[in-house]
Amino acid sequence: MTERKRIIEVIPYNPEWKTEFEKIKKMISSYIGDLILAIEHVGSTSVEGLSAKPIIDLDVVIESYDVFPSIVERLEQEGYEHEGNLGTEGREAFRRIFNDGCMKYHLYVCPKVGRGYLEHIAFRDYLRSNEQARKEYELLKIRLAETYRFDIDSYSNHKTEFVKDILKKTLYNASFNNGQKA
Repeated sequence: MTERKRIIEVIPYNPEWKTEFEKIKKMISSYIGDLILAIEHVGSTSVEGLSAKPIIDLDVVIESYDVFPSIVERLEQEGYEHEGNLGTEGREAFRRIFNDGCMKYHLYVCPKVGRGYLEHIAFRDYLRSNEQARKEYELLKIRLAETYRFDIDSYSNHKTEFVKDILKKTLYNASFNNGQKA
């Protein structure tokens, strides 16, 4: 018997993703709102008009890791499992261990100066403000989803150069940082 594999599916933008984000944000805030600075909708579902895998990405922003042990404890009490940084410094992943009635989502806790958070925001904001880049990224994602339908690692790895190019234009560009971003 063959093992059932996850199918990578990129679908057209759905305005309901904003509503789902707000629903998840409210739930997470009820658990840890007093310990955090913000909850940001990041990833492709946060970019209006961009086709995406139907998975909400959320960055829970913290001042520093001082509050992190309390966050882990509270989230574990609410049915989340801490998965570590999954290879990205400055971003701690959590997985819901039972169905909470929300659409699928990825939950990350990030310090406000953490690389994971800063890169998510820079990439999201660039795609939101640059229609040409948004269209290029969408076409890339659709092509990769077709090519690597059952291989999430290859799908993700083949997006890396595009993402790095955007981050070089934004977060890692000295003139951009000196002129537009503090």
